[in-house]
Amino acid sequence: MSAVNGQTDEMLIIPAIDLKDGKCVRLRQGRMDDDTVFADNPVDVAKRWLQEGARRIHLVDLDGAFAGEPRNADVVRRICQACADVPVQIGGGIRSMDIASAYLDAGVHYLIIGTLALKRPEFVDQLCSRFPGHVIVGLDANNGLVATEGWAEESGVSAESLARRFENVGVSAIVYTDISRDGMMQGVNTAATAALADAVDIPIIASGGVTDMEDIKALGKVRHRGIAGAIVGRALYEKTLDLRQAQMFADSLFSGTSES
Repeated sequence: MSAVNGQTDEMLIIPAIDLKDGKCVRLRQGRMDDDTVFADNPVDVAKRWLQEGARRIHLVDLDGAFAGEPRNADVVRRICQACADVPVQIGGGIRSMDIASAYLDAGVHYLIIGTLALKRPEFVDQLCSRFPGHVIVGLDANNGLVATEGWAEESGVSAESLARRFENVGVSAIVYTDISRDGMMQGVNTAATAALADAVDIPIIASGGVTDMEDIKALGKVRHRGIAGAIVGRALYEKTLDLRQAQMFADSLFSGTSES
């Protein structure tokens, strides 16, 4: 998933595994009290997505996001072992250099920094310097404003202004999540995602609200603006989107064989 001046050479469909109490769950709009347990063994879920053609796995330590430190580290390690052939990215509770280093040692490839990207942006700079090519910034926004602490707190900072802060420091991508859409199966916010991609020369990974192939097609239409992928959760678990079919369509966008 490389990019030059915002251009990407592929669009990945990235299955999400959200971890809570060691299980695979999905939340609605980030509310910890509104969760659905989809599997007791997240490692088996990761293996399933690999079998269906996933080229990257997205993990969120939901407990860690609220605690400010990892709470599902053993599960993460086992998923990395099971998914050794594809990159694993994780967010939630990465608040120190030691935590970041431990995750990379466990097999994680990309570290997603959310809360500290807003509260201590210099931490992102330091991570990029120490672990070049392994840092992603997670911007979770509600009405365009960044939320932190597991989405429990809303700042007055716009996602666009914060994204611009990290240009030229070595950030590999930005995961942009529309909180109002996350887990709601209401469609991806293509306009806001594309607008952010226009604002920065960093690949943007869309997150929140992806429901079916129409959302993938909508993102495909603006891929040239720097949309490098889409994280998909509930739609895969509730089978309104087929991972293999979606990735094949995304690949066809770059081979010139796609159908509208």
